[in-house]
Amino acid sequence: MKPKEHTRQVRDKVVEKFKAGLGYKKISQALNISRSTVQSIIRKWKEYGTTANLPRHGRPPKLTGRARRALIREAAKRPMVTLEELQRSTAQVGESVHRTTISRALHKSGLYGRVARRKPLLKQSHKKSRLQFATSHVGDTANMWRK
Repeated sequence: MKPKEHTRQVRDKVVEKFKAGLGYKKISQALNISRSTVQSIIRKWKEYGTTANLPRHGRPPKLTGRARRALIREAAKRPMVTLEELQRSTAQVGESVHRTTISRALHKSGLYGRVARRKPLLKQSHKKSRLQFATSHVGDTANMWRK
């Protein structure tokens, strides 16, 4: 999980203390922030002249973390749920997303829509023959099966 960003006030305090002549270690101890975080805040301030959040690369995700976790929880709880039903449930929460987006989120978490192989049911004659075989081989030793 991604760590939370520090507030603008905290970042401004870091820059103020740096301007006052304090080192990275002293600032990190005073504000209880890691030294590398202090270093990156100051580097960003030197490069761009601001402590505000700059625009990020790429498109932000359509599903929030909370909605994605709710989807995964629902799909794990009800394995036979369809993508359309999941789509309706996310629309009720207030996030309308496409079926492929939901499918992609489930695939990333390791949930896939697979169908079990169809097996023929045992008929009464099969059950009788199996019982007859089992009763005839009750006393057999383990060596008998090693052929």
